[in-house]
Amino acid sequence: MQGTKIAAIVLIAVGILALAYGGFSYTHDTHQASIGPIDIAVRDNRTFDVPIWAGLGIIILGGALLLAGNRKGQ
Repeated sequence: MQGTKIAAIVLIAVGILALAYGGFSYTHDTHQASIGPIDIAVRDNRTFDVPIWAGLGIIILGGALLLAGNRKGQ
């Protein structure tokens, strides 16, 4: 039951963060050419947008898991 509560709280926190930030960006490195000791690298900034419905769904799933864990323990 303790693991279920922790998972539920993590899901709720992730859902809140998804709603607050709306997504995240990261840098993707690709090596285009390597000529002898010289490396030419290209860095590409990519953005991953998290839809509002996904954030809300994660929060609802976490809340349901938290309630189900509490009811099973009683």
